[in-house]
Amino acid sequence: MLEFIKGIVESLAQFRAVRRAHYYAVRGTLEIFASNRLLATLYATLAFPTFNREQYAVLRGRRDYYRSLSARSRRSAELRRSIHRIEKGLSMRPLRSRFAEGYIADAVEQYRRCLRSGGESEKGPDKQELRWAQDVLRRYFKTVEVTSVTEQAFRTFKRTEQPDSDGDENAPYPAGNRPACPFGHEDFHQLALRRRSIRWFLQEPVPRSLIDKALTSAGLSPTACNRQPYEFMIYDEPELVKRVASVPFGTKGYAQQIPALAVVVGNLDNYASPRDRHAIYIDSSLATMSFLLGLETLGLSSTVINWPDFEPLELRMQRLLGLESSQRVTMLVGFGYPDPEGLVPYSGKKGLEYFRSFNRCRGKLAR
Repeated sequence: MLEFIKGIVESLAQFRAVRRAHYYAVRGTLEIFASNRLLATLYATLAFPTFNREQYAVLRGRRDYYRSLSARSRRSAELRRSIHRIEKGLSMRPLRSRFAEGYIADAVEQYRRCLRSGGESEKGPDKQELRWAQDVLRRYFKTVEVTSVTEQAFRTFKRTEQPDSDGDENAPYPAGNRPACPFGHEDFHQLALRRRSIRWFLQEPVPRSLIDKALTSAGLSPTACNRQPYEFMIYDEPELVKRVASVPFGTKGYAQQIPALAVVVGNLDNYASPRDRHAIYIDSSLATMSFLLGLETLGLSSTVINWPDFEPLELRMQRLLGLESSQRVTMLVGFGYPDPEGLVPYSGKKGLEYFRSFNRCRGKLAR
């Protein structure tokens, strides 16, 4: 018995020694390779598997983006970007009589292609999106000075536009015409206080009509160039929810009783440049926060499930959901009707002074 206990103690000592060695090895490596960007580049080259999936996804997304420009299928991302650029120009002060001449012909051609594509593609601009593009283009041609460029683009547009209306109500409008805010800050703060990470749910199905209501509000969230480069993949079939919810690390112990699940996926085929690769994470997070708050107003609660960039799980999720190589999971959201008896972690938050600053600038201001 004493020998057995002695063996355990020696094993634990060896384990601690290994952990200490690993700790100092990591510390030493970081001190060296984090000292400047050149060494950091060398480290990234040596540790390529760590970042390879994102690099591959970005390249595949860029390739698919350019492929889509010449394809007959409906192309939404570039049309949305072009129309958003035009409506920003229409909103400027002072309003210029000439702008967007460098890309107005392309914008009209994108609109024409999307309009003509009909049902050739499963995904693409819907009627509401095309109406928005049409109304902004109408406003543009009413506003700008007639030049050889705008006149030619206008002629193409007139041959293409739909005759359903001559209005431009989906073009820029005065800020004072927005819907009135029906509640005050204290009401919103109470909603934020109510929204906690709920992990215990009643075993009741979640009506899809409520899910769609929350997602409709989420879709109003801001995105760069209004591209909306994300999808909410919803799962509400119990066995399928269990399979998908069991993939992440952080669901152990409660995945089996989540009624519904959203896998938030970013689409990198919306971008031509790698500089925009982080937009899918930012834009999908903004939409997800609105989704969470929307669920709360409908009597539902949720928990955000972290999704680290870990290759074995990435590969498993990609195969399970049938994701394209240019698609990246940004997070998961489990949701349903909260169990009133289930405990909620308090999750104390940082004080305001720890995450807020005014006019902070450590460097020299440019003059």
